[in-house]
Amino acid sequence: MAMLLKKVWESVSNRATSFSSSSIDSVTTPLSYTESSSSLGAFDRLPIDVVLQIVRLVGPKDAARLSVVCKSWRPLVSDNRLWIYFLQNYHDTWDSVFFVETHLRSGYPIQTFSSPITELSFMRIYGQRVQVPGAVIVDGGSGHCKYGWSKNACPSGRSATFLEFGNIESPMYSRLQHFFATIYSSLYRMQVKVSAHPIVVSLPLCHYDDTESARASRRQLKDAIYTALFDMNVPAVCAINQATLALYAAQRTSGIVVNIGFQVTSVVPILHGKIMRTVGVEVMGVGALKVTGFLREQMQQNNLNFESLHTVHTLKENLCYVAADYEAELYKDTQASFEVPGEGWFTLSKERFKTGEVLFQPCIAGVCAMGLQQAVALCMDHCHAAELTEDDAWFKTIVLSGGTACLPGLAERLEKELHGLLPPSISNGIRVISPSYGADSAWIGAKLIGNLSTFPGSWCVRKKQFRRKSRFTLAW
Repeated sequence: MAMLLKKVWESVSNRATSFSSSSIDSVTTPLSYTESSSSLGAFDRLPIDVVLQIVRLVGPKDAARLSVVCKSWRPLVSDNRLWIYFLQNYHDTWDSVFFVETHLRSGYPIQTFSSPITELSFMRIYGQRVQVPGAVIVDGGSGHCKYGWSKNACPSGRSATFLEFGNIESPMYSRLQHFFATIYSSLYRMQVKVSAHPIVVSLPLCHYDDTESARASRRQLKDAIYTALFDMNVPAVCAINQATLALYAAQRTSGIVVNIGFQVTSVVPILHGKIMRTVGVEVMGVGALKVTGFLREQMQQNNLNFESLHTVHTLKENLCYVAADYEAELYKDTQASFEVPGEGWFTLSKERFKTGEVLFQPCIAGVCAMGLQQAVALCMDHCHAAELTEDDAWFKTIVLSGGTACLPGLAERLEKELHGLLPPSISNGIRVISPSYGADSAWIGAKLIGNLSTFPGSWCVRKKQFRRKSRFTLAW
């Protein structure tokens, strides 16, 4: 095996000097092995799968060079299986790479069809992804901001959000400029230059309605964001709402996103990446802050002393869950303990499942609002009545988003409640998906776009385009 690999290297090194450094994406679509009458030399005695394993060892750069310096190697080296292997070891998981490259390559608005895998050259896609400059990702949540670099696996920094997106009563431009300047000062230590890379901004959903005043508010926010960033010399801006990005992170382009935000929970119908405001976005007046606050009240009533709300938040994340049957859970022994670093052990009992129950019965926390199951059922009923597509499959996938959405049992309980509220014609086929990336779902969705082989492409607005007030379509 070592001798065979040595022969490959000798062949490459002897002929590589006569070729320029060609880019990987210049190679044509893969050919089948039977179409090539050329010989692989000594490698003809080995099964193709074994030869592929050998080529894997030389890595993507030298594998691409093999296809250039030796015509007989081109069908083998261009094989999609080889480049799928290389893509699996490049930043994102293969499932997410396949999803974005088959559904999001054309940019926004999203096409209603996807490219068959047989028409894609993953060798070309790999080469394009290597050349993508990468993007700054800023997920400006309503409670916490997460920021970082698209080539990284997770956000590099987190901070409390000190900017209220959509607060039109304050000087919007100056607040935005201060917000982004603070983020870039942190990224500067990572040697990220403002003028060198596009930015993907994730926005909390605001101005929910489809009224003229709501559209005007969204335009005002859009103009303020672009003006602030372009004045800082950012080359291109992609601004998308959190719900759509969370949907992409779940590898979907259509569905209903239940985003449990800091202050409120929004139920957002999305079809082909576009928010269906004509159908209606349901807003529930209970968010993560209210859920955590209710646990704090219960702990105070039971004389459990703690130093800060962070302690309560930690206990919520590690001990609380959503009961499948709330009434039955009241008669069970649910006591459990957890050690909070620096504060010692805490023991909770019924508080563990009563906390999550606030989402389904807000009245127990003193909030007059409909429950989560009612908000989602209402949204699904509106989607069904709107008849936007030939079938109802698009809205039967429900994606949960946000840190509080990670409570164990939440997805199962919501699915159970929906089957009880909706007629079989709507409820059959419902699937509720827990957030795969926890509170970072929107950030991960933005990262997938920032690493796309076609990015920035039509996903971004450039400075000249904005200055000319060109018409562009955005996923707001």
